[in-house]
Amino acid sequence: MLKKSYLPPSSTLLITLIFSLIAHILLAYSTIRSDFGQLLMLFVVLFTAYGLTYRELRTAADYRWVIGAAVLFRFVLIFAFPNLSDDVYRFVWDGRLLVQGVSPFAYLPIDFVEGTYQATKLVGIDCTLYEQLNSPLYFTIYPPVCQGVFALACWLFPTSVYGAACVMKACLFAFECGSIYLLHRLLKNFSLPTKTTVLYALNPLVIAELVGNIHFEAAMIFFVLLAIFWLHSFKNVWKSALAMAGAVCAKLIPLLFLPLFFKFLGFKKWLWYCIIVGLATLLAFIPLLSVEIVGNLMSSVGLYFQKFEFNAGIYYLLRWLGFQVKGYNVIAIIGPLLGGLTFLGIICLAIFPYKKIGRLLLSQKLLFALLIYFSFATIVHPWYVCSLVALCVLTPYRFPILWSAMIVLTYFTYATDAYRENLWLVALEYLVVWLYLIGEIGDIRQEI
Repeated sequence: MLKKSYLPPSSTLLITLIFSLIAHILLAYSTIRSDFGQLLMLFVVLFTAYGLTYRELRTAADYRWVIGAAVLFRFVLIFAFPNLSDDVYRFVWDGRLLVQGVSPFAYLPIDFVEGTYQATKLVGIDCTLYEQLNSPLYFTIYPPVCQGVFALACWLFPTSVYGAACVMKACLFAFECGSIYLLHRLLKNFSLPTKTTVLYALNPLVIAELVGNIHFEAAMIFFVLLAIFWLHSFKNVWKSALAMAGAVCAKLIPLLFLPLFFKFLGFKKWLWYCIIVGLATLLAFIPLLSVEIVGNLMSSVGLYFQKFEFNAGIYYLLRWLGFQVKGYNVIAIIGPLLGGLTFLGIICLAIFPYKKIGRLLLSQKLLFALLIYFSFATIVHPWYVCSLVALCVLTPYRFPILWSAMIVLTYFTYATDAYRENLWLVALEYLVVWLYLIGEIGDIRQEI
């Protein structure tokens, strides 16, 4: 419990916050992702300051200073162009299509370059932007909340990628402020230490990736927390379901959470919950979709799991076995297989009894559902872990904090133009995280 105090923070706390601000500015404004040495050094500084700051929190005044600093760090990054991800170009591409009345789900980017799309020339949809896209041969996979932000950004800045990027960052900044507030309220409502809000608010990876590099996990996290808040604090099923629909419309991943509400709500309420989520999601998609476009979206989602691979754990082990047996990469087989195992794992988690393991049982199930999903995924980008960090704040588990630090090693992939992963670093990342998780599970069970 934090002591009440109106005194300024200690000199140690101020120094760590100042160093954090400087490091965030250098990381966002003076670092390119191919410079792995500088990137790693800055993240080491940031995570060291992060740990010292959390340790130095003594009073309620300290807490307010740290939360204020966390908001400031995010605000400062609004004006830096994304330097660790090139997804922004696809965001702008989709946004420019939308403001000119074309659904980004209907056509491949190459259709506009090769002339397959027969229509008047679209402003800003040209070879210059096309050459910046990282997946030009795939249909977009970004849901309505993302598309709405893209459209707003490109409506305000129709010809400026930088201007549009700043608008997107401002939107994610608002979502992040909302998430910090909701975490504080949830912890307070459950009589848990509000100090732990800082574990998310000040996490260097969360700040650098979500607002800094425009990743819409920020929107998904906000809506998931809002769904938990409405359900636990006000027992309001329909508002919680609408918030969960917002999460699905930001990233499709929260669809995995629906089975977990079954035992918590009971069959009748759970059924209504799923119906509301489904109808609200469908209504949000309707302006963008047709029967043909649904097929395009599903094909891109399917290819995502069968073609791409990055920082995978269990998948890389199975891929190695596949090479030994078949002599080639069997991702087309392993991808759907791991998807099936993910589904089975989440169903088992859903039907598992709600025993007393910590304080917030539903949040623990959501946390472990995401852990199952990422464990079997063929792609685990650094920003994916941010959702685990948010949920762990509401539980006794802290392995996502460690993972958010270890996953920084994966930026080594971008040190050369070949984008070749160092599998030893990947193995080290997963080994450390899983060993810590196993130990943490044992410690928490002993405390119960």
